[in-house]
Amino acid sequence: MNPRPETAVPNDDYDTPWKDAVTRYFPEFIAFYFPDAHWQIDWNRGYTFLDQELAQIVKDAELGKRLIDKLVQVATHDGGEHWVYVHIEVQGGQDGDFAERLFTYNYRLYDRYRRPIASLAVLADDREHWKPQTYGYELFGCRHYLEFPTVKLLDYRPQTQALLLNPNPFALVTAAHLLTQQTKGDDQQRLAAKWRLAKLLYERNWDKQRIIDLFSVIDWMMQVPDELQNQLWQDIEQLERNRTMPYITSVERIGIEKGRQQGVQQGRQQGMQQGMQQGEATLLERQLTRRFGPPSADTLARLKAASLDQLEQWAENILDATMLEDVFQDH
Repeated sequence: MNPRPETAVPNDDYDTPWKDAVTRYFPEFIAFYFPDAHWQIDWNRGYTFLDQELAQIVKDAELGKRLIDKLVQVATHDGGEHWVYVHIEVQGGQDGDFAERLFTYNYRLYDRYRRPIASLAVLADDREHWKPQTYGYELFGCRHYLEFPTVKLLDYRPQTQALLLNPNPFALVTAAHLLTQQTKGDDQQRLAAKWRLAKLLYERNWDKQRIIDLFSVIDWMMQVPDELQNQLWQDIEQLERNRTMPYITSVERIGIEKGRQQGVQQGRQQGMQQGMQQGEATLLERQLTRRFGPPSADTLARLKAASLDQLEQWAENILDATMLEDVFQDH
């Protein structure tokens, strides 16, 4: 099927709905994917997202990369307070640096805040045999290792029907993610799966806000052409009339549509920014090679992690640099 240009479907957007869902329903997220951790946490004492603390550590995240990071302070039943670092690798090619990145963030967080950190990982990619769970090294009798629980959403694929019956909202989110992958390139099948999930939402004895929140996640995740999206809205309106359940008003529908379009636009902008950053990094690598010889692994990692503005500054510095260190000086 080749849709008309005005109804072309953008790349499936996973990162923003995942981020919203994790933030709004964090206890359910932990309960579904990490039940052993969930029962140890005293949820009656609340939890706190430590976005500023995490930002001090994760400064080198690549623009546009499909990652979601959350640092959360939780209390345990023994009276203690602990930090949990949650990392979701949402989309993209196999990342050989994934385990190393978790290892690095774990010890950076510990080094800065002197708190034990539990690192938890969710992999939402479509590669069956990629499931890193450890990273470390040994040298002269010294061992430094991090083992971390990893959940692979693809492992839930044989349980899709059971997911649809599970009352945890992340069972439905997981099913939506898997069905999005399975229906890629087939708009009619995607619409049918999306409609099925929408009907399930209305069958749950959930409050209105939760239904709207989760429908927004599903709607954002499972993109279809505009004419099929309009058909879905008509079906939902009929369902609400039949059930006398007016959950999604016209105003809320506009908000959902606006949010979805903003997510699409944001994804495009992030893609453009990432492309510019990668191009600038490649050019600077060539310039460094010509001036100072092949860059070391540390230098290449620094280029990869730098922002576009930083790369542009380094490109100016190289014009007057007499040694490699001069390139990376702040002016």
